[in-house]
Amino acid sequence: MCIGMLIGKLLPHPVAFLSNWEFANNSHINVPIAVLIWLMIYPMMLKIDFGGLKAVAERPKGLLVTLFVNWLVKPFSMAFLGWFFVQFLFSQRLGWIESETAKQYTAGLIILAAAPCTAMVFVWSYLTDGDAPYTLAQVAVNDLIMIFAFGPIVALLVGVSGVSIPLQVLVLSVLLFVVIPLASGWITRALLVRRKGTQWFETTFLPVFKPVTIVALLCTLLLIFAFQAENIAENWMAVVLLAIPILIQVYFNSGLAYGLMRLFKVRHNIATPGSLIGASNFFELAVAVAIALFGPTSPAALATVVGVLVEVPVMLSVCRMCVSSRDWYEGNLQEGSSEFANG
Repeated sequence: MCIGMLIGKLLPHPVAFLSNWEFANNSHINVPIAVLIWLMIYPMMLKIDFGGLKAVAERPKGLLVTLFVNWLVKPFSMAFLGWFFVQFLFSQRLGWIESETAKQYTAGLIILAAAPCTAMVFVWSYLTDGDAPYTLAQVAVNDLIMIFAFGPIVALLVGVSGVSIPLQVLVLSVLLFVVIPLASGWITRALLVRRKGTQWFETTFLPVFKPVTIVALLCTLLLIFAFQAENIAENWMAVVLLAIPILIQVYFNSGLAYGLMRLFKVRHNIATPGSLIGASNFFELAVAVAIALFGPTSPAALATVVGVLVEVPVMLSVCRMCVSSRDWYEGNLQEGSSEFANG
């Protein structure tokens, strides 16, 4: 993030060229960001054996809690937090933010919360000793739901916040940033496993893509902060104010998911990645969609970038809390040891 900001300040002309590289004139759909999102999602989809999801169905409680928090709590709670803090408190009551700008900030926060984390969650899961196959299954199911739910949720909540968005651009964004990489990964796996076999696919083909996701993620962070370097520097007070509802959302949703997992006696190595998915966001998609809908220097785009700025370090504290509370968490599970063993 710091290096991206530095690049944005020191190399404004190359950064402006990349920022303005769009699929079509005035579409605001950025080509480099789209390609990097494809490179993050495509390798992940290659790993998913949808036949293997049957094993997750045999211990569904962790997945159900994750889906409940991601799709029925997080976007709606963020819409409320955005309205209360940004539009009501900071704008109407205190007069710190102009009314129309506050509406766009709220729209950006909603876009940020409407998509569950896809790439970074594997880092969080690793840091908390999460169950990697189950984490992959949780992400896969969320991504499949995202194809159908992300657009309608964004359109509904952003509309309620008082902002009009071009629905055709939203639909195109979902197609480019979600449907294409998800479908490409699934089709590639199905074809290659059929022709070459599972062993060749997993031992020869998949390792080629092992570093791709993390490199694409790092490059995305670089570009996001390079593109927004001036915007962040010129609107630092807005960054501070927007961080407040985002911080509340992260801790509220992670705590809710973690508590529900413990209540339903879900194993700790499934509960931690599940609660981390519920707390974090698919910020790469959020930034790309906000730029596509409102433009690269818009208040909505800045709000999504503040989400990245806050989320990355704060999620490390959530990981720390999950690890530190392992004994407390598992103490509740001893009474139901047989159920605990089954996840």
